[in-house]
Amino acid sequence: MRVQKLKVKSSNNSYSIIIGKNALRFLSKEINYVCPKTKKIGLIIDKKVPKKFKELIKKKLSKYKVFIFYFNANEKTKSFNFVNYYLNKLLLNNFNRSDLIISIGGGITGDFSGFIASIFKRGINFINIPSTLLAQVDSAIGGKTGVNSLFGKNLIGSFYQPKLVISDTNFLNSLPKKEMVCGYAEILKHSLIKDKIFFNWLKKNSKNILLKKDKELSYAIKKSCLIKLYFIKKDVNEKNLRMILNFGHTFAHAMEVKSKYSKLISHGEAVLAGMMLETKLSQVKKVCSKKTLIEIENIFNENKLSYTYKKFSNQNDLKKLIPYLKNDKKNNDEKINFILIKRIGKTALPDKNKISITELKKLSKYITR
Repeated sequence: MRVQKLKVKSSNNSYSIIIGKNALRFLSKEINYVCPKTKKIGLIIDKKVPKKFKELIKKKLSKYKVFIFYFNANEKTKSFNFVNYYLNKLLLNNFNRSDLIISIGGGITGDFSGFIASIFKRGINFINIPSTLLAQVDSAIGGKTGVNSLFGKNLIGSFYQPKLVISDTNFLNSLPKKEMVCGYAEILKHSLIKDKIFFNWLKKNSKNILLKKDKELSYAIKKSCLIKLYFIKKDVNEKNLRMILNFGHTFAHAMEVKSKYSKLISHGEAVLAGMMLETKLSQVKKVCSKKTLIEIENIFNENKLSYTYKKFSNQNDLKKLIPYLKNDKKNNDEKINFILIKRIGKTALPDKNKISITELKKLSKYITR
């Protein structure tokens, strides 16, 4: 499938998303266009990214003074302490605002690097090169940056748009199945919240996505980007409609915090479990029908994706998650602000399904039936 270019326009910024096999070949040309005054480039690169990509990118940037900053990307290093470490590196090497930071890695690296770019001298040029399916379909799009705190995930951050996103599908060839499942979780979520036709396409093509077939992968990435961009354009700073993108994430973030960001449960696996729990909650609250629940259960079962959900499908385990729901970013009072699903392709609006801790404890026995 040929390389595709999406144009993202917002009130104060516009940038391109380039998607497809060998998309990195456009990197130097695009930098020259979007950052014409850049002389120094800081590559913040996840240590897990295969060496061949680092060498390829360095070769593409031969006319610039390039500094490589390795990052051991995990939820624990996504913190203020490490932000300060890299800020000092940039200051020591006398970077200025016309220079450039490029993130190369998954969502953690992108969020972390974007946050650094947003606060370094009140904003330095930033390009995101996501290396995982999850980052390519989700975190690299929309300008949300941030770090974690002891109180929860991504609670400290900013909105800062990149100058460019390059999603080269060659990166995905080296990913293990667990990482592909992570990205697939967000692809599935996008279909559930906005597009029944895309959901029906996924019913036929999910296996090919998980098997890294380029044609299906590129289409799914593009479609996911378009759906996410639809919500971002409606609500750039996540005050209302953009919260719909957090379907499944209320329970998911609680799982991650409770497990202290353990490698035993990845973000995507938590989102899959969260979507099932929030669909069951939707059905218990009579927001969606039993038929909708069964449709979603079927796509999980057909692709063997229920294993994380099963760990939280008994009442006691679900109740243990409830204390971790209080710090969810969507909350604006003492109740939990859930995004519930009405039918495939349509959710209820934010703030329409706020549930108290007391009520949620009572409902837990029905959610886990």
